[in-house]
Amino acid sequence: MLKSMRHVLLATTFALVLVAPAGAQSETTNQTIDQQLGDHTKYEAVIKALQAAVAAHDAAGVAELVSYPIGVRVNGKETHIKSAKAFAENYDAIFTPTIAKAVTDQKYDDLFVNYKGIMFGDGQVWINGICHDNACKEFDAKIITIQEGPGK
Repeated sequence: MLKSMRHVLLATTFALVLVAPAGAQSETTNQTIDQQLGDHTKYEAVIKALQAAVAAHDAAGVAELVSYPIGVRVNGKETHIKSAKAFAENYDAIFTPTIAKAVTDQKYDDLFVNYKGIMFGDGQVWINGICHDNACKEFDAKIITIQEGPGK
């Protein structure tokens, strides 16, 4: 009985994958971002810019995407970075190889999204909206967390 249930489950899963149109996962990610956080196009632009800047080792480009001040670890010490200039100067100590890999390896369709923001990897980087008004109708998507991983 259990074996036949597994076959049914596998067949159903396979059928769903075949039926899902190309881009359906991106649409689902976009819908989740829209529902949880707001206009997905603002987030998508920041996500793509972040991944391109990290891949190019563009410290200034990454620094422009961060919400300041931000608490990060620099050479093992908790530090508050207050400006894009200070971030860029400490980029290699902040964006360790582990964090950089989490960003560059992240697939848009596999992003974790909830009311706290958009998570890369296992929590190495989080992006969320920074509101410009009380209703949060106007906002910028920015990096709000950078860490080696959850709880580190």
